[in-house]
Amino acid sequence: MVDINLSEAEKRYIIDGVKLGIRADGRGPLDYRELELETGVLDTANGSARVRLHRTDVLVTVKMELEPPAPARPNHGKLLFFVNYSGNAAPEFEGRGGDELAARLSGVLERLYSDANAFNTAGLVLVPGKYVKAFYVDVEVLECGGNLFDVVSVGVKAALYATRTPSITITGEDGGELEFNLSDNPYDVDRLDVVNAPVLITHLRVSEGATVVDPSIEEEQCAPVSVVVGVAPNSSICAVHLLGPGTIGPQTLQKALKGSSTLGADIHVRLLAKLKQEENFQGRRIRGFLG
Repeated sequence: MVDINLSEAEKRYIIDGVKLGIRADGRGPLDYRELELETGVLDTANGSARVRLHRTDVLVTVKMELEPPAPARPNHGKLLFFVNYSGNAAPEFEGRGGDELAARLSGVLERLYSDANAFNTAGLVLVPGKYVKAFYVDVEVLECGGNLFDVVSVGVKAALYATRTPSITITGEDGGELEFNLSDNPYDVDRLDVVNAPVLITHLRVSEGATVVDPSIEEEQCAPVSVVVGVAPNSSICAVHLLGPGTIGPQTLQKALKGSSTLGADIHVRLLAKLKQEENFQGRRIRGFLG
């Protein structure tokens, strides 16, 4: 649990440092801290990933179910997000304190993946109008020590990339109901295409004209407003969300968007390389779907 209360003098030291281009931990305005990523951490899920960034720790799991499609989208599968905050994640999340932020974060993820260029739900249909694949993405915030939105977006993309579901075939019909066969061969699997899925980059507005990415929890206490930018692998901006009370001037926003575009492309390259490295890890045992 992270519980930090800064004095006014400490806040002024951090703010003045950012204005001079020097952060308290020595990073530049567009520098990220080292991020730890591991996929395939849970056998009970179709896909999973754990991401740690300093004192922020997030676990993402993905499970697939066969369901009827949504009435308004009979020829599309489902991708649903649920965010839960551990009572130990941060003091303000105890009880129902984290419900509002959880709803906002899940809403941001849903909008981020609603674009067909990011995630094509049309490819999840088994029987048009009757059966589709529904993927439930559960985000568990184990500890919150700053820059939560960015960490969650990396964890979600990693977990979806690592998701493998058994190959499903229709074997016949019995009493008007279709019969399905699920392969138990661990190599006969279906995977999700999330190569074009975006990530989030948070810019904390410390003062007008001065923002920092990957804000620490100490920096977050010095500034109430952030802009969260969704960036696709081709550097295009696909979402912009304002967090916290306050405003951001047009020049500051433009500077944040430009920085996110360049930084996002680099993050995607590094993330994809790490995911491929995890996929080819020789020490990982291939498990079947029946255990």
